[in-house]
Amino acid sequence: LGGQGAPLVPPFHQWLVGSKSNTSVVVNIGGIANISVLLPGREPVGFDTGPGNTLLDSWCARHTNERFDKNGDWAASGQCVEGLLKYLLEDPYFGLAPPKSTGREYFNTEWLEKRMTGFGDTKPEDVQATLAELTAASISAAILSRAPEAKEIWLCGGGALNKDLCQRIAARLPGASIQPTDMIGLPPAWVEAVAFAWLARARLNLDSAGSPAVTGAERPGVLGAVHRPG
Repeated sequence: LGGQGAPLVPPFHQWLVGSKSNTSVVVNIGGIANISVLLPGREPVGFDTGPGNTLLDSWCARHTNERFDKNGDWAASGQCVEGLLKYLLEDPYFGLAPPKSTGREYFNTEWLEKRMTGFGDTKPEDVQATLAELTAASISAAILSRAPEAKEIWLCGGGALNKDLCQRIAARLPGASIQPTDMIGLPPAWVEAVAFAWLARARLNLDSAGSPAVTGAERPGVLGAVHRPG
């Protein structure tokens, strides 16, 4: 239908937490981060903001032999390198207007290595701190550009379990209440799985679950296919 393939979850987020009176935002921090802006009485909007955990995880695995930076403790031990952060944020993706989506095929270790020229002597933990700030900065900039009035921001996905990352996001959005989705009854690590169950239900009911306001598709559509056993 001529639109982006992601994110698919804003209509579910609207169903889950949308308010009739206040604008709120759901931030899903997986490998890639995306936001859903939930507007009273209107169709939700949303887009991929850029890297979520993918660069953090790959850099951590390379330098610590751990799959991820638990609680963000390693990032918290470093110092953000402002020059590197500024350079990373100059990537054209961050300046694109939505609808837009991205993935690990774009934001990956090769992307980072190309931009590390001139910063090769940076301590690994300082790079990790800078990558955490990159995720926080790109998420908060997206929220401030699309929903500066939002006072409720709900975090989900694996990144919502990263204490250091959550603190960095909160520091950039001091006027908002920022909480994990378990405060509304759904643990952050479960949200995406439940979202796809919701999408499956919509498919079985022949309900339109795509949102042209999110994807830029030419019209709403029934998403997915049903494969029956036998």
